[in-house]
Amino acid sequence: MEWRKITVAEVVPGDRVRLGGKEFEVARIQSPFLGQTALVCLIEDTPTRWHAYPAGLALEIEVQSAADP
Repeated sequence: MEWRKITVAEVVPGDRVRLGGKEFEVARIQSPFLGQTALVCLIEDTPTRWHAYPAGLALEIEVQSAADP
């Protein structure tokens, strides 16, 4: 799979993303985040790691989509 650029608003659970110098699979998305409709929180949840990454919906990030062949 190749990396492509999309906005955070287009990310879905199962996508692999590069954000904030990290690469991770999005397990779930909390939206809105902190009461702000322009913010979401991308959540990584694996047996060895849990982390939350807040991001603006318009931010462009790199993704390998779960829907890509």
